[in-house]
Amino acid sequence: IFTQVDLNDTEFVKNEFLHFCKNQKLKNAIMQSVDFLKGGQYDSIKRIVDDALKAGTERDIGHDYARDIELRMSETARETITTGQDVIDDLTNGGLGPGELGVVISSAGGGKSWCLASLGKSAMEKGKNVLHYTMELNECYVGLRYDSCFTGIPFQDIMEYEEKVKNIVAGIKGKLLIKEYPTKSVGVSTILAHANLANTMGYPVDMVVIDYADIMRSTRQFDSLRHELKLVYEELRNLAMEMSIPVWTASQSNRSAARDNIIQGDQIAESYSKIMISDFALSLSRKTEDKENGTGRFHVMKNRYGADGLTFNALMDTSMGKIEFSDRIPNEEPSGPD
Repeated sequence: IFTQVDLNDTEFVKNEFLHFCKNQKLKNAIMQSVDFLKGGQYDSIKRIVDDALKAGTERDIGHDYARDIELRMSETARETITTGQDVIDDLTNGGLGPGELGVVISSAGGGKSWCLASLGKSAMEKGKNVLHYTMELNECYVGLRYDSCFTGIPFQDIMEYEEKVKNIVAGIKGKLLIKEYPTKSVGVSTILAHANLANTMGYPVDMVVIDYADIMRSTRQFDSLRHELKLVYEELRNLAMEMSIPVWTASQSNRSAARDNIIQGDQIAESYSKIMISDFALSLSRKTEDKENGTGRFHVMKNRYGADGLTFNALMDTSMGKIEFSDRIPNEEPSGPD
């Protein structure tokens, strides 16, 4: 360990070694049980099997409230990744942190995918490595969107500026991997396996972006789409916790939301559980006139780390992924974190 400290796969090696040792411990317990079974010593069998099952058990019993005051007061207690929007970073104490799930909700064609690309861009500018999974768009097409976000060149013109793109990309601190899967063909287990592969191949993952969760497959099939989506979002949050990174995804609103100035929680397509499970949920409303004028409205639907219920006007140019929050729209008093 001390001589190979710079390797990127030490976490993978540790997990595989631990898995091997646990299996060996259990194997030895079963072998010992044979002699005990001949003598009818069932209590001894139970004791050695129970002991084997405890092998490798995590020894961290949790956060000691009285002892760990300095730890929870330190800035490193929650290492966040910026969203690129100051008002959202202020509301979330810096952005999303490890083990947290963020969701952007909008109607069809509202700009969800551009929002996710913008989030990935902001993380990369801070030196973070991003895995971007797409289930609707081609990998290269998503890459061109990132090119537009970084350069400010409209998407339809970006291929005419290859040299400029190369020069700007060379100066970006963070890395980006874009992986395409067919719609409804992939579940969280596949994404976890791919992310672990990226970690072992020199792409340590700091943030995952998934476009988008509503068209993923859950590990169990349900007759009701509502229950299946609930499980998908639960598994995504488990993914964020297991990898100890933030995960951003998007979700579809229902058809009526396309006509409203502000998209509220009751306009989420299929399952309100998406909001309940997420740590931060942000809706984007863009009617026809907004698309023509390059405007929109973002509404904070859920926020575990600060106020929610706030709505902001925004300038939004989806030809290059440029998003700027402007003034807050007066509404009812915001509620605090739950």
